[in-house]
Amino acid sequence: MLSRVAENIYWMARYLERAENTARLIMVNTNLLLDLPKTNPLGWQPIVNILGCEKTYQEQQQDYNERTVLKFLISAPDNNNAILNSLRLARENARTIRDIIPREAWERINDLYQTARSNAPSGYYRKGRFDYLQSIILNVQTITGLLAGTMLHDMGYDFLKMGRNLERADMTTRIIDVRSADLLPEHEEMTPFENIQWMSVLKSLTAYQMYRRTIQERVSRPFVLKFLLKDKQFPRSFYHALLEVKDCLKHLKRNEPAIEVLNEVGKKVLRADQAILKQNELHQFIDELQLGLGELHDAISNTYFRQIQAAPG
Repeated sequence: MLSRVAENIYWMARYLERAENTARLIMVNTNLLLDLPKTNPLGWQPIVNILGCEKTYQEQQQDYNERTVLKFLISAPDNNNAILNSLRLARENARTIRDIIPREAWERINDLYQTARSNAPSGYYRKGRFDYLQSIILNVQTITGLLAGTMLHDMGYDFLKMGRNLERADMTTRIIDVRSADLLPEHEEMTPFENIQWMSVLKSLTAYQMYRRTIQERVSRPFVLKFLLKDKQFPRSFYHALLEVKDCLKHLKRNEPAIEVLNEVGKKVLRADQAILKQNELHQFIDELQLGLGELHDAISNTYFRQIQAAPG
């Protein structure tokens, strides 16, 4: 397989996953703000921080009012993490590999981008926001299922799964890091709402029901962290995503550098005791995991995507 094709498949999967995750975050934050008291310190800034685009936002805007943030997260042309930009980039990558992926998948990705772009204003307001975001989430899930059920499970599909799972792992760490920092458990007046906010962390990843089934304990900080970071069976847990990437790498040649990095990240998360980590320690720990994901991406990119030119002579 050409390295260019492998890279297009990999990034198509990452951008589709990013669009779905962003839609999930917006939907959950909308519901969370309705559940918390009006005096709560949360708002829309945490979502901008989770997606790592606060610098771009602050260069353009002065405050974090709801409509301004929603326009930025859904359709701002200079926000690389905006839903429409993610779908556009997924579409461009899919367009170049139309002979590799099923035709129906390409058509659905193209239709999803066109529809999401046309209906973007409905996402700015609460009245039409749920239907708009739910449509994006369900369509991405349909595309994921279509690719799983109709695409050859060959080397190309391995790159698709690696891209999707690396993006999931990255988003899981971002949600835990920023959302947990905003829970403010040391504030006595927020204590009654602490479990509601930890529930929002789970719901951001559609993890609430599986958490209750697996942990069988009330929602609390140590149990949520353990489930989202260490669980081997939940598809959106950090460690499960690593296992999926490792399984794909085993099918590829020259996989030693990437697997070595992946094993180190896996050991780090399994050895950590999230139950005793204070917030500043958790933040540092999450930073280390994100750096590990960056090194893993670089190892994959350097090995499989970048052409190595032969020395002259």
